Amino acid sequence: MRVLVVEDDEEMARAVGVGLRRAQMTVDIALDGPSGLERALINDYDVIVLDRDLPGVHGDDVCRELITAGCRSRVLMLTAASTTEDMVGGLGLGADDYLAKPFDFPVLVARISALARRTQPAHPPVLRHGDLVLDSSQRVVHRAGRKLQLAHKEFGVLELLLAAQGRAVSAEELLERVWDENADPFTNAVKITISRLRTKLGDPPLIQTVAKSGYRI
Repeated sequence: MRVLVVEDDEEMARAVGVGLRRAQMTVDIALDGPSGLERALINDYDVIVLDRDLPGVHGDDVCRELITAGCRSRVLMLTAASTTEDMVGGLGLGADDYLAKPFDFPVLVARISALARRTQPAHPPVLRHGDLVLDSSQRVVHRAGRKLQLAHKEFGVLELLLAAQGRAVSAEELLERVWDENADPFTNAVKITISRLRTKLGDPPLIQTVAKSGYRI
């Protein structure tokens, strides 16, 4: 799950980013309207957490631009403007959800997760392939009854490969979905992560390299 947080209060933005990463989300941060809009239009985010009162370009205008551009990301407005009129106005702009500050962090995580499920094709919370079982809600993986200790990126890559149901997933798609905007497009991070996954999954091998296409299970 990839999330963009657009919030001009840097301390709050960083705190939200840390919390969402602990919830196993990939997070990018923008501190003003123009940079948030630019990132949202360039990258493929599941959810955009958008403050309304932003410098440079107001959050309402950011939301309008995203809708006009046909952006598929879900927008959650996170703002101190908490009256019923504010909420109705925000949703009327095209936002998918609205959460007033201050907020309970578990509620924010739950709402982002709910919005993300509407962005990507739904897949069962438990994915299986032979003796391999991945439970996305509990963030655990077992093979042949043995629990595997996977790093965040390893889990994300494995989840995408299982959800693809035999379709080859390119290294570019894996980098886009599992890493953040700071990832070097020429990095060998995907190759290294696949190698570690293969080692942890053990025999018989499950991850196949498909020439000029990527990887599949």
